[in-house]
Amino acid sequence: MAALAWLLIPLVAAVGAGLWGSWANRTRKIRGDGPELDGYARFREAMERPRTGT
Repeated sequence: MAALAWLLIPLVAAVGAGLWGSWANRTRKIRGDGPELDGYARFREAMERPRTGT
């Protein structure tokens, strides 16, 4: 029984390391600067428009 425990310890450690490695190397969505720059361009256009009305 003790030998089985000694064999299970590295097996559990290897499975845990594999799960952690796959989680650490997962692909993440790279958003970039596109939405922020688009919003800033709309803001600048709105500020540069001449006022109409009053």
